[in-house]
Amino acid sequence: SRTTPVAILLVLLLTAAYLGRFGIEDLSEALTFVGRITGAGLVVASATALLGGAAVMDHWFRKSFPYSGTVALVGTVAALLTNTMLLFEILNGDSPYYKVLSGLLTAGSAWAVFTVWRTLTVIPAPKRVATAVIVSTVFAIANFGYQNLYQPYRHGAKPVIKLVMGPPALSTDRKSFAVPVDITLENHSDVGFYVMGAEFHAMGEKVPVSRHDRLRQEWRVDAERWKGYQERSPLSRREIHQPGELLAAQPWMVPGGWIEASDSFAMRTLVQLPIDTPYDQVAFYATASLARKDRLRLDAVRFDRYSWNGGEVPLWVKEQKDFDSLIYSGRVHENNSISERTMDPRFVDIYWRFGTRGAD
Repeated sequence: SRTTPVAILLVLLLTAAYLGRFGIEDLSEALTFVGRITGAGLVVASATALLGGAAVMDHWFRKSFPYSGTVALVGTVAALLTNTMLLFEILNGDSPYYKVLSGLLTAGSAWAVFTVWRTLTVIPAPKRVATAVIVSTVFAIANFGYQNLYQPYRHGAKPVIKLVMGPPALSTDRKSFAVPVDITLENHSDVGFYVMGAEFHAMGEKVPVSRHDRLRQEWRVDAERWKGYQERSPLSRREIHQPGELLAAQPWMVPGGWIEASDSFAMRTLVQLPIDTPYDQVAFYATASLARKDRLRLDAVRFDRYSWNGGEVPLWVKEQKDFDSLIYSGRVHENNSISERTMDPRFVDIYWRFGTRGAD
């Protein structure tokens, strides 16, 4: 039947276009080496499907090449294996269009393999053909397992934030003093990070000292204060720690910025206090929320709105009556073209909160 080779050719051409689109994008834009290897594999599979389509037409009609049937079989097998691998990957996505398309191409390539195989009375060099099929199968399984099983669970790298306080300096009128604080973010790993948010704040604390050892019940009260982020109260035999009060706060890196592998970022800020400050201690905090650059791409993060200016905010923000927020927003892109095209768009919102009881 003339419709059979035309249908097989159509399956192989659609598969070649489908795989080639993902492969070319991954080959040039994937964030990981494995992602680019996957792109190269998809490009090779696309070319193999095209070659198999040409072999199908020669095998059915002209028969000018004695091994065109074998080449057609290899092309359809390559299409089946790659389409199956992509189907398992796309089933985790959100797009019903790509799920249906991938399922149809997988079923079509399976039918094409069976149909071409039935037309072959003898397969030349069957051991070589079997070896090629086994090698391509092992490669597909190993690649799928590495990307979906090993990579998501491997140990992550963690940069280090360092705080160094310099000697305080008196103002010219001797009514206040300033404490310089150097903040350094060091990335000793082999992967870069996006900085989703980085904040610094200083808390003034009144810590009177008891003349006598404190009672067990007082220690229990101190321990219960640890339940809240802003109410850290270390246990002490003589010191009576009271809830701190915010003295100063600021973002120390712009949201959406980044730090490359084996790089560092440093900045200095000043915290100024009156000379007759009522506080016994000042505690300094610096934190950062990070995202690996080999897991996602982040569009420019921009300031979006204030929590107190009538903008829409989540319930957990509304419930924090003592805190205000500056809200930033940005678009997140996936680390490979398959996920990028089959997942719904992702966005990130960053809330920098501050109030009398602290900041985060």
